[in-house]
Formats: sequence, C-alpha cells, structure tokens
Amino acid sequence: MRDDQHGLAMSGAGAAAARHYDQAIDELLHFRAEVDAEAAAALEESPDFPMGQVLAAYLGLLTTEVEDARTARQRFAAWRGRAGAAGLLPRERAHVEAVQALLDGDFLTCGRLLGRITEQYPRDALALAAGHQVDFFTGDARSLRDRIGGALSAWHEDDRHFGHVLGMYAFGLEEAGHYDRSEDVGLRAVSLNPRDVWGIHAVVHTYEMQGRFGDGTRYLDTRLGDWSTGTFFNVHTWWHYALYALEAGDVARALAVYDASLAGGQGSMELLDAAALLWRLLLEGSPQHARWAALADAWPVRVAEPFYAFNDMHAVMSYVGAGRIADAEKLIAGREAYLAEPHPGITNHLMTARVGLPVCRALVAFGRGEDDAVVDLLYPIRHRVNEFGGSHAQRDAVQKTLLEAALRGGRTDLARVLVSERINVRPCSPFNWLKQGALAEALGDRAAAAAARLRADELIRRA
Repeated sequence: MRDDQHGLAMSGAGAAAARHYDQAIDELLHFRAEVDAEAAAALEESPDFPMGQVLAAYLGLLTTEVEDARTARQRFAAWRGRAGAAGLLPRERAHVEAVQALLDGDFLTCGRLLGRITEQYPRDALALAAGHQVDFFTGDARSLRDRIGGALSAWHEDDRHFGHVLGMYAFGLEEAGHYDRSEDVGLRAVSLNPRDVWGIHAVVHTYEMQGRFGDGTRYLDTRLGDWSTGTFFNVHTWWHYALYALEAGDVARALAVYDASLAGGQGSMELLDAAALLWRLLLEGSPQHARWAALADAWPVRVAEPFYAFNDMHAVMSYVGAGRIADAEKLIAGREAYLAEPHPGITNHLMTARVGLPVCRALVAFGRGEDDAVVDLLYPIRHRVNEFGGSHAQRDAVQKTLLEAALRGGRTDLARVLVSERINVRPCSPFNWLKQGALAEALGDRAAAAAARLRADELIRRA
C-alpha cells in the first residue's frame, strides 16, 4: 500500500509505478503530452495497478476521439476481467464505477460519481481534473465552478498543485459569469505556476467574455513562452489569440495565426478550433475556400460514427464552408438514424437530439441562404445550447449565426433583441456595435448606423 503525492492510499502499485502515476497527474494538470507516456510507464511497472488503469481509461475518453474511447473500453474491460474488484480500496472502487460510466457513454452519471469522490476525498486531483473536464463536455457551468470550489478548503498554499486547482476554479468562475473573481483567481494561479495553461486559459476567457480584447492580446503576448509550446492547449490558446484579432478587425492577423497554428490539426479538438475560426470569418463574408477545403478533408474519419455532438457541429461547419453540402447532409442523416434507435444512458444521444442535430441543420440552412430556417431552428434552443458542451466563447459561433441570419433575413425585431442583449453584456465589443450599425442600416437609420460604427472604431483605437 502506498500513498500518492496528495496523501491518498493506492493499492497494487510498486514504488516505480507510484512515481510514474504521480508524474502523470502532474503532466495531466499541465496538459502536457507526456501524461500518456507516464501513465503507460506506471502500468508497465505494475500492470494491475487500479489507479493506473483508471487514469489510462480517463485519458482515453477525454480526447473526444471515438477510436481512443474504443481502445480504452477494451483495455479497461480486459483489466477488470483479469483483476476483478477484490481488494480495491473504497476510493479505487468509486473511481472504477465512475470511469465505467464514462466508458459506457454516460457523462452525467460519471460526473455525479466523481462529485461523490470529491466530497470524501477533496485532495483527489484526478477526480477533480476528470470531473472538471466532464463538466466542460456537458456545459455545466455551475458544476465547473462548485466542483472545484467545494474542494478548495482542503488545499493549501504549499501544495504542489494548489495553483492548478485555482486555475480550474478560475475557469469555473468565468463560465458561471463571475468575471472579476475569475480574473483575480486566474492571475493568482498563474503567479504560482507560470506554465499553468489552464489558468492562463481561464484569464483569457475572462477577457473574452468582457470584450477586453486588447487586455487579452497583451496578456498572451507577455506570456507567450508559457503557453505557446509543449502542451495539448497550444492550438486552442492560439485560437483565442485569433479571436482577439478578429474583434480588433485585424483579419490578416487572425489568418496568419490560423495558417501558422490551426491549419493541419490532427485531433478533433484542434479541428474544431480551426472550424470555429473560419466560420466566424464566413459569417462576415470572408469565404476562405482553400482553407475550408483542407479542413473538410480531415473530418470524415472523426465523425464516422456518433460520439460527441459538439464535434459534429464543427464537422458540419467545415463541410458547409467547403461547399460540400452533400457531406453535411450525409452526417445529419446518420445522426437522424442514430436518434431513431434507443440508446438509454448515452449522454451524446440526448445532446444530439436536443442541440446537436438542430444546430447542424441550421448550419446547412445558412450555407444555402435559407435565413428563416436558420432562425426557426436556432432561436428555440438558444438558451440551452450549453447542453452539448463547450464554453461560452466556443458556443458564441451558434449565437452569431442566429444573429447574422436574422439580419440577412430581415427579421429586424429579433435582430434588435439579439443585438441589444449583446451590447448590454459587452458594451466594449466592437463586433456588437458593428452589428448595431448593420441593424440601423437595415432600418434605414443612417445616422444611427454611422454612430454605431464610429463607436466600434473608437473601441478598437482605445484597445
């Protein structure tokens, strides 16, 4: 029996396996690729090490790649068949139950079970990190905040990973709308560990949600060496950098970031960032045909079968952007067939029905210029788009599509509501004022349109 680095007992691990496990947790909290090698090394030393098997299973699911999930299911089933549950410690048994729910496709049950582990073992860094990601994939802002906040009192300044826990908490605070508190906590996290890319990411999200694109760009520029290389999060943080450039009206800079860092992504998380950036450009009349064509080619193998509706949306964006409407329709037809069959307990089935499929249909309608259909599909679900995961910043692509369709389709009453909502939440966003200008132009009020555009220009100059 050995204790991990946070004082929690583990069975079945030799000294070397325990060291590799502890290092794997450190790599996981830093979002570094070395986590896979350290997890594998732990199991090579002690093949039936329960927490090593649990960690490997979580890693296979949290990529949102269907092939990784299939491999993880097979490996975990083989271990359970070989080792059984005899002799497991209570915490280990609870993790086995939680990760099995995740392997079975039940994200919600996994999240609840991980929450119970955290209640009893608040210093279980794996339960916190895995639960935090599950909350992200299910779009549960309150749990993103409170899962971590409820454990914080058990952590202390001199703990090796205290800063990483703060970084997770900062992101939860941001997604729950506590922007001032999020910024303070995120900056504190990064001061404790400058390479905490999740903490950096939380601060960046806070600036995005407040429309503080100048502050965000300066923050990322200052810390370029801390976040731009060596982690799974490099591409995603560059995506945020490009969003700031778009807000500032610097399309050339955003495309330079795309070509240098987002193009050529290999995993779903990288591909969806690429699609999300190009889609924002498409909404503003910049088609980017060649870039879309290359991106669309990368998606078919990733969405060959239903797994995560959030990925499906970005695949459809790519097909529509590339003019491959038939491929988008084929994916949608496959998901319709998926919904026609019962899949009890599969979280993605519900996500697809309630959000994923309506959004995908709306994207195809947008590509066809059917603005009324876009509005009719998106408006009823606009306040529950979070149910298929992602962050507010990522899901804003859906809200922007709804707004653009309302403007193009002459639905000026609805467009006024949508623009008013945006401006009153983020009055320092040039994008929001430009849309106010477009709305005023559509209503024939040229003076108001000019004033709104001048306001956008002024915000850019100030930033």
